[in-house]
Amino acid sequence: MYSCRKQNKTPVTLLALSISLALAGTATAQDAGTAATELDTVTVTGYRASVEKALDIKRGEAGMVDAIVAEDIGKFPDSNLAESLQRIPGVVITRDGGEGRQITVRGLGPDFTRVRINGMEALSTVGSSDGQGGTNRSRGFDFNVFASDLFSQLVARKTASADVDEGSLGATVDLRTARPFDYDGLTVVGNVQAAYNDASESAMPRFAGLIANSWADGKVGALLSVAYSERKTVEEGTGTVRWAGGDKNGGFNPASTFTDALRPDVYAPRFPRYTLMEHDQKRLGVTGALQFKPSDRTSFNLDALYSKIDAKRDEKYIEANGLSKSSADGKPQVLVNDGEVRNGALVYAQMDNVDIRAENRHDEWSTDFYQLSLDGEHKLTDSFTITGKIGTSKSKHENPVQATIMMDKLDVQGYSYDYRNSLTRPVFNYGVDPTDPNGWTLSTIRLRQNEVTNEFHNGQLEFNWVAGPSFTLAGGVQAKNYSFDSLERRRTGNEALVPTFDDGTTTVPANLTDLASLNGLSGAPGKWVVPDFGAIASMFDIFSNEGMFALVDYAASMRSVEEQDRSGWLMGQFSTEIGSIPLSGNIGVRHVRTKQVSSGIATASGTPVATTVGREYNDTLPSLNLVAEITPDFLVRFAAAKVMSRPGLGSLTPGVTVNVSGSAKTVSGGNPFLDPVRAKSYDLGFEWYFDEGAMLGATLFYKDIDSFIQNTRESRTYADSGLPASLLEGLNASPSDEFVFTVPINTPGGKLQGAEFNYVQPFTFLPGKWSNLGAQLNYTYVDSDIQYLLSSGAAAQKAAMTGQSKNSWNATLFYEGDRFSGRVSATNRNDYLIQVPGTEAGFNSEANGVHGQSGSTIVDASLHYRINDRLEVSLEGANLTNEAQESWVANPSVSLPLEYSQTGRTYTVGLRYKF
Repeated sequence: MYSCRKQNKTPVTLLALSISLALAGTATAQDAGTAATELDTVTVTGYRASVEKALDIKRGEAGMVDAIVAEDIGKFPDSNLAESLQRIPGVVITRDGGEGRQITVRGLGPDFTRVRINGMEALSTVGSSDGQGGTNRSRGFDFNVFASDLFSQLVARKTASADVDEGSLGATVDLRTARPFDYDGLTVVGNVQAAYNDASESAMPRFAGLIANSWADGKVGALLSVAYSERKTVEEGTGTVRWAGGDKNGGFNPASTFTDALRPDVYAPRFPRYTLMEHDQKRLGVTGALQFKPSDRTSFNLDALYSKIDAKRDEKYIEANGLSKSSADGKPQVLVNDGEVRNGALVYAQMDNVDIRAENRHDEWSTDFYQLSLDGEHKLTDSFTITGKIGTSKSKHENPVQATIMMDKLDVQGYSYDYRNSLTRPVFNYGVDPTDPNGWTLSTIRLRQNEVTNEFHNGQLEFNWVAGPSFTLAGGVQAKNYSFDSLERRRTGNEALVPTFDDGTTTVPANLTDLASLNGLSGAPGKWVVPDFGAIASMFDIFSNEGMFALVDYAASMRSVEEQDRSGWLMGQFSTEIGSIPLSGNIGVRHVRTKQVSSGIATASGTPVATTVGREYNDTLPSLNLVAEITPDFLVRFAAAKVMSRPGLGSLTPGVTVNVSGSAKTVSGGNPFLDPVRAKSYDLGFEWYFDEGAMLGATLFYKDIDSFIQNTRESRTYADSGLPASLLEGLNASPSDEFVFTVPINTPGGKLQGAEFNYVQPFTFLPGKWSNLGAQLNYTYVDSDIQYLLSSGAAAQKAAMTGQSKNSWNATLFYEGDRFSGRVSATNRNDYLIQVPGTEAGFNSEANGVHGQSGSTIVDASLHYRINDRLEVSLEGANLTNEAQESWVANPSVSLPLEYSQTGRTYTVGLRYKF
């Protein structure tokens, strides 16, 4: 329960008023003649209380921060941490299977954001489909590992200070779990919910519970919380993977009647297809906390967190894979009989001699995360305090099953695709009945296994010396060891080697097929046959790891990084006055030494060689945060700092690796000598706290990025690369094939600037029950100009930073009555780039175009009704407009589709009880 006064008072005057009222309460009888004035009070609860607590945190910090606070356990505004964070100005999210996964802050992607849990840096990673990047082997934090019910507070620190860990250009996000001293005595809470997704047509349970108590006059406390949820969703859509073009019509063989229309620079879809993904997740989280306060001078906190997510995913496709082949039995054999070209793209084509493929992929993965930390504080004197923390965390992602079974029909006549009426809902005619289970040939069995482990071991010691009424000196040292290990095993050269069925052929029996069906996405056809994954896998024992199904280490992913970070910092916190204006803040410096060892598999004369490369670099990072109290309710903030972010983990791998996965042929190289991304950062903010629980703010920010790290991508034939042909042995590829080459390099960097606007207000000025309304509005503008390079080092184009939306906003209207409460929220981000340059060779004269993601607007709502002080019922809806995810490839004159999908709406009903 949270209480405040209606009157507009500063914290200082409120404190003085509270003291006065307390003294008045103990007045002697001789003061009885003095009249006491009672002020009306308002008890603030629910969502409004969490908003006001978040503003208190923001107002009390020296730096520029934003916060989200749960009013009570199990009452976070959203069920997903990433989706809660997107309510903060400047924060946008990426989704996977319709669920928030990673965040971008002020245009800076997941690799530029550090996450601390209970004050200690941590990293959690999960798996995904190939279209979403597969297994996470980066520094980007996957928030979908955790249920939001486990946390009581999120704080996004957007400016740097000497006492906060280095490594962030975007923000440092602090996640805090509940502790027993947060509650008054014995507290028991249970929250039971049932969710329904209209795309999967599945009901899903969710539970959160907490028990906490304290003893010995508040000197000892213990807490245990548990959260469990299940999630079943269906993601359906269309895709092209990418578009191909260039000389000779992209390799097609045009008919004489169509030669004039099909020009040499025309682009065609590589993999036109329908997609169906069925996601099934189970998530368990447990937190425990012990607190011990033997005296007013000494306290200890022991926090433990465990979270586990188990996932299964089935992916089903039907595609014209012949359009992606460059060999003699692929594009060159395809005869284009008719078509239509728009803006250089073949958006409609009717073809003969086309290979058709149906595939069924099954994925099983899990991530286990745990963290254990102990911190303590002791006041040696009234003015000198020491604090210490020691802890460890580990995230282990395992993907033991990632398998795809494919079946083909070759040389189909009369195939056509048609994007003329819709780029996202094309019409396909396969020339055959796609629901006919007869006549399909087993063509490929692909097997993968992945494992990624991230570990942090952290120790730090700090002091705080109150040197006088207006100056405090703080400092500390920190030792942090981080390790990253990646493993992958694959069935490599044998993917196209398949066993025969009982009749001695590779023709798939009709009873070993399933029917895939799109329910909500219009298009033709909406149904097709796929291999029966379970039956075929069992029949041939494909997971035996023996014979033709034996797995071998995959060099590209057999890598590790170890970092030893040693840092020390010193910071002065001060308060003074300039004339009549109070000025406070901090100034400090942090020095860090990074010692890095990268290991991987390089190639020497075509032979894989285990390689380890070490390096060391130092950074001195000064920072300044100022707060001027122009009036008691109007604050002006300024911040300046040097910041750094270490190179992405995948970029540090030594050597070059060649990979062939179906139609995807890639050559990736690492660079263990990459410099970190370094920048100078400046912020200027204005905050007007014009009423209780209300604020109007604006912030300008600017970052001068000295050097950026870019994964350059260029499409060319393998023979032109200079690499030995021996690297292709066993990979079902030839030197004349086209490969995508990826190499990380340090680029010249660029500028990033923008502005944030924030408005929060409960409408207490309205009459009657209308006064229970309130609003949260924020808008962010970000612009950047980054020089991108080709893999040769030549300049490509200048463009915005990948992951950066120029405009984003969030709007929430809430109502908080005595019994009834509710809110509706809309979150928007506009288009952003996901790859620069693109991989479409010659897509424009400047470079290779760009790949991008369309913007989206997500609408959520929730209703709550308090039956009594202990019991509450709720109804929630997520993604109420069934917003789609859409990616594309573009140059200045044309935009073409890459992937499009929808995941449906989710409705949740719940019952909450607190004792």
